[in-house]
Amino acid sequence: MSYENTEISDGQKKIRPDGVPKVTGELTYLTDVTCAGMLYGKILRSAYPHARITNISTEHALKMPGVRAVVTHEDIKGLNGYGIVMPDQPVLCEDKVRYVGDAIAAVAADSLKIAEAALERIDITYETLPILDDPAKSLQPDAPLLHPEGNIMHKTGHTKGEGERGFSQCDVIVEETYEVPRQMHTYMETEGGVIVPEADGGISVYMGTQHGFKDRFQLSRILDIPEDSIRVVSSPMGGSFGGKDELNVQPYAALLALKCGLPVKIHQTRKESVISGIKRHPMKISMKTGTDKNGHILAHKVDIVADTGAYSTLGPAILDFAVEHSTGPYIIPHVVVEGISVFTNNGVAGEFRGFGGNQVTFALEGQMDRLAEKLSLSSIDLRKRNLRTENDLGPLGQRIAPTNGARDVLHEMEHSFTHGQTKKKEPWKRCGTGIAVTMHGGGLGYGRMDSSGGRLSFTKEGKIEIAFGFEEFGQGILAVIETIVTEELGCTSDDIIIRIGDTEMVPATGSTTASRGTSMVWNAVQRMKKTFQEQVLEKAAKILELPLQQLSIGCGGIYNNQEKVLTFENLASCIEKENPVIVTTSFDFPTTPDEIDSGHFLYTFAAVKAEVEVDVRTGRVKVLHMDQAISAGPVVNELGYRGQIEGGGVMSIGYALMEEAVMEEGSYLTDNLDTYMIPGITDVPFDMRVEAVETLPENDPYGPRGVGEIGTVAVAPAITKAIHDAAGIWINRLPVSPEKVLKAMMEGEE
Repeated sequence: MSYENTEISDGQKKIRPDGVPKVTGELTYLTDVTCAGMLYGKILRSAYPHARITNISTEHALKMPGVRAVVTHEDIKGLNGYGIVMPDQPVLCEDKVRYVGDAIAAVAADSLKIAEAALERIDITYETLPILDDPAKSLQPDAPLLHPEGNIMHKTGHTKGEGERGFSQCDVIVEETYEVPRQMHTYMETEGGVIVPEADGGISVYMGTQHGFKDRFQLSRILDIPEDSIRVVSSPMGGSFGGKDELNVQPYAALLALKCGLPVKIHQTRKESVISGIKRHPMKISMKTGTDKNGHILAHKVDIVADTGAYSTLGPAILDFAVEHSTGPYIIPHVVVEGISVFTNNGVAGEFRGFGGNQVTFALEGQMDRLAEKLSLSSIDLRKRNLRTENDLGPLGQRIAPTNGARDVLHEMEHSFTHGQTKKKEPWKRCGTGIAVTMHGGGLGYGRMDSSGGRLSFTKEGKIEIAFGFEEFGQGILAVIETIVTEELGCTSDDIIIRIGDTEMVPATGSTTASRGTSMVWNAVQRMKKTFQEQVLEKAAKILELPLQQLSIGCGGIYNNQEKVLTFENLASCIEKENPVIVTTSFDFPTTPDEIDSGHFLYTFAAVKAEVEVDVRTGRVKVLHMDQAISAGPVVNELGYRGQIEGGGVMSIGYALMEEAVMEEGSYLTDNLDTYMIPGITDVPFDMRVEAVETLPENDPYGPRGVGEIGTVAVAPAITKAIHDAAGIWINRLPVSPEKVLKAMMEGEE
């Protein structure tokens, strides 16, 4: 997808390149795509969370007028499995289903109505099996095995010092178990799009994803066709937050399109999306944390149990990330962390904004607040005594980029945001304030394939084209690219074309995930700009017969001092077709030099202050104010930066107070947006302030860090501490429903 950019500014604040077409409704999303002769696809999913399939009959469906094809596992020529880390999720189940989202068959028909009716004519015979709807059940010795290797998907841990000796030296110890829910991504555009079969036996895929090249690789294995026969167009899409990082409906539309020889469109309803889509991992986290009498943390023990659902997706990496971040930005001499991720018959859990950090940060910051109360210290003072300094090692003992971000954001929170306590409007409403601090690693971590790159070229039309394999799913990568390129090259947005999200037209630059996009764009442009400028100016100098040193790139063309002497269009017309200006780069995301699996190198930091109002009659909690201080290096685009932090904060208000994809016996009770609540405009604080800490250590070469996730991570513990400040109750399970508040208050009065 290419975008010719026009700059609309308000002072120093640029409106994003795709902003106007989005708000006017002119932008065509991939689920809006239609093709001549297009068929409509539907997917038949399991009737049970756990069952053996004894028979599949498609005979009656195939006889229906208007039904063009029905596919089952027998139609898969390649690998009947997908998954970014381990391809353990069947595309179409053959002999067993493990959750209600498992696909068994797919139909292509002349209309959506016919396709839906055809699903009902597919006959499946099941033999139900015991449902493992809780990790504790899956870990029982006599539990049925959900996968041949067992019910433990991944196990990992980290040890530092001597745990028991550390606790023996403690004067104050807090032990608590925290539980966090399954959360939906709730993107506005559900999964879908169109797949077109091509004359050469390949396909063109017009579907939203966060990694078009990875989708292409997985589809190649499933369809048993070469990767270069598959084109993936992946932008623009209406939201993802990690939920479209994995394959979803692409394999089914592809199988149907190839079988019918016609384009096939699949667009999931919200209910279909809920049942089949991945969710944030529910976790049960037990923590034991001890300090000396002065509040210095000496020992910390953590046990994490994650419910990964029926299949792996990125579950191993998420557990690794949670283990790494379970000590947060604090220096603790004695640490023992153990994590286990368990297969169940629940919905598949996978990648979600924050990637395991949100869960452990809720628990860790809860420990800090409970310790502060026991020690009669303020929450800020306790944190100050334990925060890392600029050159301390990372959480796993690995060397990281020097940073004083933790202290910087806490300092900003303490001194810059000084809301006065809101006065009580009514005697039954109580107000309270809470703070929380966190750190978040960017990129995929040590030992993970994390390559990137980019391409700068000067087109025959006289445009500067910048190309990346990234996707735009609402996060604002287009605005980041536009700002960096125009500032670094000295041109304007009218002079450039941004090309992203199309495997046929862009270089592979890694996944659009893990808060890596901004950093990778900045680093790619730094690597390419000098060579690009030199090549362009050399050609201009030859045409103008002027010294190269006198020339520079500027608005609309080439300048000699302050005078434009050659337009880009005229320059392009003089450049030989066989000698174009094309500069490429390829590199890896910065990683720690220490061989510590999954250890991160570049970290961002956040401090959150939340003020809430608790209605003691109803238990309802309302967030009145929410401020965040963020340390992530220089701000590239102010509106985009604020939008990420404010939007992430609102998403986490939902996580803290209302969102839970409830499952019972392996089935969703909240299977649509009439029962799954997300924040509305009245739930959002009118006053949300964001303070950007842009300073980096001297000679830092890594530039701006991404902020796609950091604004979500520490919001929930700040809110629960504010609730404690207002109502005197500790909350250890999210979301904080009115019922939980009232129950805790009543128990406190007994």
